Amino acid sequence: MKKILLIVCVSVMGSVVSAQKHEFLKMPKFTIEDLKKAKSNIDDKAPAEIIYRSIHYRVDPYNGQLVKDYVYRVKIYDKDKSEDWLNLEIPLRENNSGSKETLGSIKAYVYNLENDKIEETKVDKSSKFKSKENKYTTVNKFAFPNIKNGSVIEYQYQVNSPFLYEIPVIYMELDTPAMYSEYVLDAPNNMSYHIDFTGSLKPKYQKVGEEFLYGMDSKTYRFAYENVKAFKGEKFVKNSDNYRTKIRAELHSTYFNNGLKTYTSTWEDIRKSLWENDEFGQQYKKDRLVKDLIPKNVSEEKDELKKANAIFDFVKNSYTWNQTYGFYTENGIRDLVKTKTGNTGDLNLMLINMLRAEKLKAYPILISTVKNGFVNLTFPNIGNFNYVIAAVEIGKDVYLFDATSKQSKEGILPGRVWNSNGLLLRDEKAEVISLNNIKKSYSTHTTKAKINPDGTVTGQYQDDDEGLLALNAKENFDENPDTYRKQYKENFSVDFSNINSRVLDTGEFRSTMSFASGNMIDDLGKRKIINPLLFLHQNTNDFDQQEERKYMIDFISPISKIKIVEIEIPEGYEVADLPKSKKIVTEDKEISYSYIVEKKDNKIVTVSKFEIASADYPKEYYPAFKQIWKVISDSENQVMSLIKK
Repeated sequence: MKKILLIVCVSVMGSVVSAQKHEFLKMPKFTIEDLKKAKSNIDDKAPAEIIYRSIHYRVDPYNGQLVKDYVYRVKIYDKDKSEDWLNLEIPLRENNSGSKETLGSIKAYVYNLENDKIEETKVDKSSKFKSKENKYTTVNKFAFPNIKNGSVIEYQYQVNSPFLYEIPVIYMELDTPAMYSEYVLDAPNNMSYHIDFTGSLKPKYQKVGEEFLYGMDSKTYRFAYENVKAFKGEKFVKNSDNYRTKIRAELHSTYFNNGLKTYTSTWEDIRKSLWENDEFGQQYKKDRLVKDLIPKNVSEEKDELKKANAIFDFVKNSYTWNQTYGFYTENGIRDLVKTKTGNTGDLNLMLINMLRAEKLKAYPILISTVKNGFVNLTFPNIGNFNYVIAAVEIGKDVYLFDATSKQSKEGILPGRVWNSNGLLLRDEKAEVISLNNIKKSYSTHTTKAKINPDGTVTGQYQDDDEGLLALNAKENFDENPDTYRKQYKENFSVDFSNINSRVLDTGEFRSTMSFASGNMIDDLGKRKIINPLLFLHQNTNDFDQQEERKYMIDFISPISKIKIVEIEIPEGYEVADLPKSKKIVTEDKEISYSYIVEKKDNKIVTVSKFEIASADYPKEYYPAFKQIWKVISDSENQVMSLIKK
């Protein structure tokens, strides 16, 4: 189930689409009124506002470079809530061939109102520092000085890029409202681009046609928006950027020296271009590189699925992901064998190579990660993708693997992978496939507690995760064990001790701990009031949105969550009343919840359980979730009474 987005294709061969009079690429003069403005007219609660924003891409016909000009003027109303605007970050890309982007001119100022006059502070270039984000990206960072409530930030800079193939996507809806925002792309007539829009906003001004620019007949694509509200996200959305209005340009064809060159325009073209690529197809064809690495007992396995799983276990446990995305290999399989570390392409193409060496039908699947956004199915383009996983066909079934996570299993892949679609590259054809996570994740919380004579509650708590939830828990634990342990106290406001987290032989991730609390019981004379779920009861309703739901409801995987709490009744007390049990389920049985409280001998046993049968739902399901989560909240906040005999 996927949210259908509005997609508009602008033909690059067309003429002027809209002839409204409007002047692009003209920044309005800065005035003292910009500083005196006390609040946004678009949203009077906005902590910041974009006064003017211009993104101008142009292909230089003389040196073949893509020139990227950025101009911003931003008003700060509340600097403590405008962290995103207090620093300027400029990423510069490079590739393995030595081609790289360079930062050209840059001007940046901070304006303040002092004694009813404009005070200008120029950003000192000495404040610049560089950060190497990964092998292919360096970020230049500048800090804006002297920012106060009421300040105006203004900056413009230029980046020169050799990468003409895919021009960066530009979001026209940001988290900050914008009075004016424009996008301009200019290119020589012998270069043809696809321009596509995704989202709900339409430009107020637009112009697509031919002009004489920069000494050459050119095509221009110009779109401007006014009074754009800040984008409002929703809970349970994998990536809000999928729903923002955005513009993306992709090079479709060039015509130089009487020769027409068409760039990848079908999924099959992508497969063919990658098949012979030294950093992709050639990497998983060289089975002689890996044949001797495969353990003998693995090669002797007759069952194909068991063999595939054994090879997968060998790769994920022998090699380590360097946290770098990419479907091309970073250093190649030969280097991976030596260093034991590589990017996504290195590990998963190595895996495919080993699978094929053992005569299994193994193929790569190109995907766009959740953070990278949905694949644009309208315009087949290799720039859609940033990741690769492995597929094995056995009979009529396709099994999925991702060696970047040591906690991963067949079909249980990291959450970043599950992003609706992928491109399966068989040896003979390419095929867009649906990537829906059908394997349920389980979360079981078990508490055994005792009420002591002094009114404290002590006991043992166990947290078990299975499936994708176990994978996530293990990765979070590996990233920072101390932070992982602290989350229990922060989430439940209970003192935990002797926390022990580990992976079980079955693959579950389990954390066990002791707890003690003096604030779980209210004493009212001879009566003790207590929530039978203790600290596990739900305090908030996650489905509390008042406005109509706009976007898909995403959970990444089907989920089953159960809470089991057993409380030993103190000697000399009896149960006066128990909370009411409750069961609710949708007609299609997609969502269900049950809450049962029972007295068993000298114990009160409470079981609260909800199940979500699918990984995602269309927005029309929101009222059902809202209703059931209201039942969960009401049920779990019931209390029971113990009376002294």
